[in-house]
Amino acid sequence: MEFKTFVFYFLSAILVFASLRVVTSRNPVHAALFLVLAFFTASGVWMLLQAEFLAISLVLVYVGAVMVLFLFVVMMLDINIDRLREGFWSYLPLGSIIALLMVAEMSLVLGGNYFDLFEKSVSQTAASDSNVKAIGRLMFTDYVYPFELASVVLLVGIVAAIALTYRGKKENKAVSPSQQVFVKAKDRLRVLQMPAEKRD
Repeated sequence: MEFKTFVFYFLSAILVFASLRVVTSRNPVHAALFLVLAFFTASGVWMLLQAEFLAISLVLVYVGAVMVLFLFVVMMLDINIDRLREGFWSYLPLGSIIALLMVAEMSLVLGGNYFDLFEKSVSQTAASDSNVKAIGRLMFTDYVYPFELASVVLLVGIVAAIALTYRGKKENKAVSPSQQVFVKAKDRLRVLQMPAEKRD
């Protein structure tokens, strides 16, 4: 067995284990940490496939930003785990359908590779070529309009999130020192005279 094959099986075993622990872990913080491990391991598999840009993007974007946000949200929220477990079996039919679809997709891909149903005439690039340079050239030449459209969609999402969470202008409670100098006691204090009550 080659060393590259051994590393692939080693990373794949860790990835499968981390994925199962994400689903089966009872503590949501532990599940988030196992998801971080799964992302790191998946980036290692991408590195074996010589897709350095995707591997670094997976680490920087998902592990460095998204998962940190998930972890902070999980730790800050007071999640009632017992209440979440009550409705676990109600999602079993939908989960079973999704699991069967995933198994069917993987079977088609693996079976197609095993029976040579896919095209094998994929041109191999030289080792000196850069994946990042090739992706950047394609993104800003052939796919520049979809790239700009995606940026507009993200901008609309940001504006919509701000518009939904905006609650109006808040009144400023700060007091000007120049106004405090001219304050008089009679303007702030009022003495009330109340008649005395007689008790028998």
